[in-house]
Amino acid sequence: MTSVLLIYPYFKPRHKNPSFLFPPLGLGYIASNLRKGGHVVDILDCTFLEKKEARGRAIASKAEVVGIYSMASMRDEALRFARLLRDQSKLLVAGGPQPSSDPEPFLDDFDLAVIGEGEETILEILRSLEEGSDFGSVRGIAYRRGRAVRSALNPRKGKLALKDAHCEEVVVTEPRPLQECLDRVPFPARDLFANEDYIRYCRRRFGKASTALITTRGCPFHCEFCSRSVFGISYRERSPENVLDEVEVVLGLGYDHVHFADDVFTLNRDRVLDICQRIRDGGPSFGWECLGRVDSIDTTVALAMKEAGCERVLFGIESGSDSVLRLMKKRITVEKAKRAVSAAHFAGLKTGAFFILCYPGETDDMVLETLRFATRLPLDYISFTIPHPLPGTSLYERVKGKAASDAGSPDEVMVFDAEFSKRKMRFVTLKGEVQFEIRKRLGRGAPLVLAPFEVLTDEIFSRMK
Repeated sequence: MTSVLLIYPYFKPRHKNPSFLFPPLGLGYIASNLRKGGHVVDILDCTFLEKKEARGRAIASKAEVVGIYSMASMRDEALRFARLLRDQSKLLVAGGPQPSSDPEPFLDDFDLAVIGEGEETILEILRSLEEGSDFGSVRGIAYRRGRAVRSALNPRKGKLALKDAHCEEVVVTEPRPLQECLDRVPFPARDLFANEDYIRYCRRRFGKASTALITTRGCPFHCEFCSRSVFGISYRERSPENVLDEVEVVLGLGYDHVHFADDVFTLNRDRVLDICQRIRDGGPSFGWECLGRVDSIDTTVALAMKEAGCERVLFGIESGSDSVLRLMKKRITVEKAKRAVSAAHFAGLKTGAFFILCYPGETDDMVLETLRFATRLPLDYISFTIPHPLPGTSLYERVKGKAASDAGSPDEVMVFDAEFSKRKMRFVTLKGEVQFEIRKRLGRGAPLVLAPFEVLTDEIFSRMK
């Protein structure tokens, strides 16, 4: 039996209130599997903690093994925790999207990086640790041979002895097969989450207590900007019965609303209709929202979702230009996006959409075309972002040699293509947000204000370098 601490190194900005703030489900799944394997596990979620308190808790845990989650925006904090705990832990393990897609930068501070799904991998890692065997037989990891392979306990210091300490070879083991039957995966260890803090935050921010739940893994599409480093090129579903059983667990913890956090909850039309029917036929009563693709929602599906308690559907539309959508490899069209949003709106669902502005290869006219399209849709929520090419994505490979001189720190959005300076990208993002608010707040009177605003700001944007 090994003691394990799992760290989620995200600190909510003090003066910001994110729209999507949920417990770290990935670590919850890891924790459940560790418990199943007989290990003692705790989760340190830093979301609502001050950095000093979080680091104090990490040190006080005295866990033998520490696993730290990282996505691109959390990389620096993950590395800081690793350096903080270096001398007191037997093993430091990095996991999550960033180590999965680009493990080598983590291997100076971590012993191992998990690549892909980690539930079974972490159990094999601990088995090798306890047996004092080489980690080379563990599938789905990366390490530096000699620095990371600590294969025998040092009885005097209680740590693992290093072998071949000067060898720096990076070893990537055989890929781990994906979990095929998701119904066999234990539910996340939600009792280890800071549920009271999340419930308090959500009630204060939205008037309801919402949490995330994943019903599928992976996505079968190949959008150029999307990272699939954890779930791979796959699409796997949980059964409707299994999903609703977890909903009951969530409601029992005090939540009353569920955010289905699948990449595309609506992909399988029959499954969505089945889940909705089960809810209407006496299933749990709760409000919910989901992410949907515009080519998988029509009026029939939208009405069924509404009747089953769905309150909002969010679409990853990304662009109002068909040529940019083809560049992104979205496999949708502007017309399909318009029809899907209209169908959801007609059914009485609130609608939201995500757009990427200033995409590499996009022109000024294409960006403005997206703004005009986005701000004329019947949307209740909108998000404009600028590109962040993530390691492991096709977009990253396409533009990695074209970073502009004002790209900033690794945690900032990387700026590409000379025609879009950081200043210009920030301007057009703000422009889109203002246009959306004008239309949302003024309703029928919006055109009187929106038309001159667009003319003026379009001209300013076009003249900016």
